[in-house]
Amino acid sequence: MAVFTAVTEPQLAEWMRHYDLGKVVEFRGIPSGIENSNFFLTTTRGEYVLTIFEKLTAGQLPFYLDLMRHLAAHRVPVPDPMPREDGALFGTLHGKPAAIVTKLEGAPEMAPQVEHCVEVGQMLARMHLAGRDYARYQPNLRSLPWWQETVPTILPFLEGAQRDLLSSELTHQEAFFASADYARLPEGPCHADLFRDNALFAHAAPESGHEVRLGGFFDFYFAGCDKWLFDVAVTVNDWCVDLATGKLDEARTEALLRAYQTVRPFTVEENRHWGNMLRAGAYRFWVSRLYDFHLPRAAEMLKPHDPGHFERILRERLTGAALPGIHSSCN
Repeated sequence: MAVFTAVTEPQLAEWMRHYDLGKVVEFRGIPSGIENSNFFLTTTRGEYVLTIFEKLTAGQLPFYLDLMRHLAAHRVPVPDPMPREDGALFGTLHGKPAAIVTKLEGAPEMAPQVEHCVEVGQMLARMHLAGRDYARYQPNLRSLPWWQETVPTILPFLEGAQRDLLSSELTHQEAFFASADYARLPEGPCHADLFRDNALFAHAAPESGHEVRLGGFFDFYFAGCDKWLFDVAVTVNDWCVDLATGKLDEARTEALLRAYQTVRPFTVEENRHWGNMLRAGAYRFWVSRLYDFHLPRAAEMLKPHDPGHFERILRERLTGAALPGIHSSCN
């Protein structure tokens, strides 16, 4: 994430007194992203990530941090929040909530192949099932109500076909969300932002027989309770897409979906509305990128994403041409 809030070494040292994590060895900002201020933190005890939350409130944080702890306890590889000396999972830094989590092993795979998509599909399904008994509830804060609130603020910046598409797709999604089939879709805690830069891959052990090893998923700060199929669609729209055209790569898409359903088979309703959910996943990120592009915040290292990328993806999903289908076990 970008660095919106700067932290000096003396400020960090004072804040770290509340943790039993050893002495600070290295501390540096992470320039990618647009939501929170993140820093790599190395101490004499290990490697961590410090996050200062720029939008999330102290009242919202327990959902995200406790979810990460819950998933870690269920052997899903995610960052584990570190408790302070008083047992709390976050504190206050520069008047904003902040937390320290463990740093996962590996690096992002920005040109994923079939074998990476298999690993992601299986782990995403495992994550969904592991979250079924998570006690806290919070809706996906970037779902339909947020679209309905945000789209009117973006429309004045758009013209012609862009403006028409933003409005017409919102109407389509409102009808989809109100349908009986939508209500029957399985749901639970979702990552809701599982792009290729939010997963890490490490070298697989030679004796494992695998070419790649998933190091874990991270950046759960857009997580919320939603339809699991939405989480799958968001993931496919990034991991399985041709970045230049927005078209889905059939081999990668089939690999991810088949791997997912070996752990959690898809339902009839999920199969029926795969196309609608791919559109929903594309729309969500087109809206957020338009908002960040036209209504940016000041930041030291801000790098806004190109909103045109998800406009292209959405237009591709509207055509319905050669979309790889979900192979439901409930037909």
